Amino acid sequence: MRIGVDLGGTKVEALAMDNSGAELQRIRMSTPKGDYPGTVAAIAGLVTQLESATGERGTVGVGIPGTIVRSTGLVKNANSTWLNGQPLERDLSVALDREVRCANDANCFAISEATDGAAAGYEVVFGVIIGTGCGGGIAINGKIGAGPNGIRGEWGHVPLPWITKDEFPGPACYCGNHGCLETWISGTGFEADFRRVTGKDWRGHEIVAAAQRGEHDAQAALDRLEDRMARALAMLANIVDPDAIVLGGGLSKLDFLYSGNLQRRIAELTFGRGCEAPVLRNLHGDSSGVRGAAWLWPLEK
Repeated sequence: MRIGVDLGGTKVEALAMDNSGAELQRIRMSTPKGDYPGTVAAIAGLVTQLESATGERGTVGVGIPGTIVRSTGLVKNANSTWLNGQPLERDLSVALDREVRCANDANCFAISEATDGAAAGYEVVFGVIIGTGCGGGIAINGKIGAGPNGIRGEWGHVPLPWITKDEFPGPACYCGNHGCLETWISGTGFEADFRRVTGKDWRGHEIVAAAQRGEHDAQAALDRLEDRMARALAMLANIVDPDAIVLGGGLSKLDFLYSGNLQRRIAELTFGRGCEAPVLRNLHGDSSGVRGAAWLWPLEK
């Protein structure tokens, strides 16, 4: 049995599944915000509940909103700030009396979709998260390697490529830089762009609904989003050359991203004017993170 835990800012979800990926049991609870010992205890408690309910002992993987630094074993870059600087993987291993593996939640998304999701069967899979924020993860043969800095695949904090005069220098990002992809093609970045151009403070779903009604400003906003995504993914294709790209997060639900136009725009910007990697809609939706955490332990284990 494999147990995956998705540690989010508002909830902690835990899932038990068998070797085929079939769900056995799922439970969740509110995240103990600002309470590091409480967070460790909550995760350990959810694992214990799953094992009691199923009568099985499982491997444990945890997806976190940050990363573990290889040299120190400490968490960094977590927007759940009480995790930063803490030895989460080590403390969970002690609490559960077994090795626990932690990984960035975007990497867990990539693993999930590469193992038994939309990109199953592809060797190199890049998972893109375009939700409240913007991030990414790389799965190679269904596994990840976080890199020495723990930031491999951190797509959201590179600058928008082929930036135009009107876009320069780009909005300020919380990371301290300007013009990061997160400031342009996340859900919040999309809304902020619409507000700058039109003066209207609309939510993303309102913009999409207006575009469907044929309103020009809203349609233009969706075109800018697609154009910027194409530029960002073409840059990715030039560097990583993945076999498949899978989209996740709230904006990934926009149907027009899979119409073929985004794929064409990416190909026009990629070196050699071609990109064979398909842009795929995720298969597991909001469950990809917790499933990917469970798959941090490969099949042979």
